[in-house]
Amino acid sequence: MMDISIEHFFRKLYDWSEVWAVLIPLTVWLGFRRQQPPHFRPIIIYLLIALVLNLAADIIQDFKPYLPKKLHSNNFLYNIHSVVRFVCLAYFFSLLYPGSLKMLKKIVPVLFVIFLTVNFSMVEDFFYFYHLSGNLHAAESFLILIYCMGYYLSELNDDRKFVLTGKNFLMVTGLSLYVVTNFFIFLFYVPLLSYNKELAVDMWYVHNAAYVVLCLFIARSFYAHA
Repeated sequence: MMDISIEHFFRKLYDWSEVWAVLIPLTVWLGFRRQQPPHFRPIIIYLLIALVLNLAADIIQDFKPYLPKKLHSNNFLYNIHSVVRFVCLAYFFSLLYPGSLKMLKKIVPVLFVIFLTVNFSMVEDFFYFYHLSGNLHAAESFLILIYCMGYYLSELNDDRKFVLTGKNFLMVTGLSLYVVTNFFIFLFYVPLLSYNKELAVDMWYVHNAAYVVLCLFIARSFYAHA
């Protein structure tokens, strides 16, 4: 019985990882490095919004029996989270080296708006009850990866030295690892729900692990001096 209780505790702790992971960089920001460069402000805004959205999503998941039936799905919160994350990160990259990659910074947000318009007017319902939008999350990951690759190319073209402990490098590397890990998870998550629901659930555990790693990278970038 004790082993089952311990296993249940750690499983529940992992299920809530999207909440406590966000607290790691926020704690570093509030407790150690309150002053951050201006282009990190969108990241801080994202973390604050993400904390609220993730907390609400997990509360809905765990307390469904006590909520009205129309609130038994938290999928719309994940869709909102995806849009918020892209907007904040697009703003972050627009402030990062403002003189570089001007065309990329103009095109990518337009592509995202076009995707949102087409996908949610013709393909999917943003507030669909039974699952989140895999198309949205995959598109978001792909476009963020373009931003990250643009950053690395800009560094190389401008002959800047990669400072492995630098704030920008740590931030972009954490984002790169997150989107590369999750692109195919997002892309195939919804089809897998129909064919192998257990595998789809296991894949989401991989997403949660990647999210924890992302938050650790953000926390380290907050703590870095330059």
